[in-house]
Amino acid sequence: MIRKVGIDLGTSYIRATIPKSGVLINEPNVVALNAVNQKVIAVGEDAKQMLGRTPEAIIASYPLVDGVIASYKTTRQALQIYLSKILGRFRLFKPEIVINVPVGSTSTEKKAVWDAAEGIGAKKVYLIKSPIAAAIGSGIDIFSSSGNMIIDVGGGKTEVAVISLGDIVAYSSVRFGGKKMDQAIIDYIRKKRNLVIGEQTAESAKIEIGSAFAPKKDNRMEISGSNTISGLPESVIIHSSDIATAVKPVINEIILAVKQVLQKTPPELSSDVMDKGIAISGNGASLRGFDELLTKVTGVPCQIVEEPGLCTIKGIGLVLENLNDFKGTLIERRK
Repeated sequence: MIRKVGIDLGTSYIRATIPKSGVLINEPNVVALNAVNQKVIAVGEDAKQMLGRTPEAIIASYPLVDGVIASYKTTRQALQIYLSKILGRFRLFKPEIVINVPVGSTSTEKKAVWDAAEGIGAKKVYLIKSPIAAAIGSGIDIFSSSGNMIIDVGGGKTEVAVISLGDIVAYSSVRFGGKKMDQAIIDYIRKKRNLVIGEQTAESAKIEIGSAFAPKKDNRMEISGSNTISGLPESVIIHSSDIATAVKPVINEIILAVKQVLQKTPPELSSDVMDKGIAISGNGASLRGFDELLTKVTGVPCQIVEEPGLCTIKGIGLVLENLNDFKGTLIERRK
């Protein structure tokens, strides 16, 4: 009988796991609603395919913005659907749930997550700071007295943290992540090429030919959209250098956050970080050349971890399997 569930509640993706079972849910965190009665029509990949294509009667959107719940009701409805997929519709036990929150979340933001998880029938809800979960999932020993640094580039936020003795010693959280990169690409293409493209087209371009800096081999791809002047459909060729130019302001904000954390880190832990390097996790970490650029500007070796997009949910899974060992890293609701 399943009594524990882990959830990675991200801006772009929602993932779920149960002890010793791997990742069971890995879907875009998109919900499509009936505009009249607000009932859920679709979630995940099915809902994402509706973005930018819906009639007035259907609203497709991300219920989280910059890592924070923007629509409590929609988030709760989506969580209920995913939980039913894992546990079945007629479950006998209320599960314990471990769910992540951004580091530095306000009491109001934490309350929204607690309320959403309790609203789907959880017996007990534990919150875990996202960088700690990502570090655990990256194979970092968070309880070591030695300092470890991680950069978690999510869809809505990038969180940078130095971890020692089971908690965060220094951190920075900025609302710049994968979705800001997508928007930067949309804005750049509109300005430079007079072409309006959708979010999914921008994301595809970032994934297929995107780079953190202009590469020696300038890859290219064709994208389609609407001409801003004629309003007619049009296709144009863009290059990796276009993507690098477009996302540069977002990358610069992330670099600034990394430098701020390095400056705030105690000297002994700074020495540890220099020796071990910086781990990079999150879907946004997959941008080509990102680790190379960070290494160059910080002077600290940076390395993208294995399966960067799954680090947080893998970490939460390990916490579920060893709940007593990790209790000190979790945040419980005060009654």
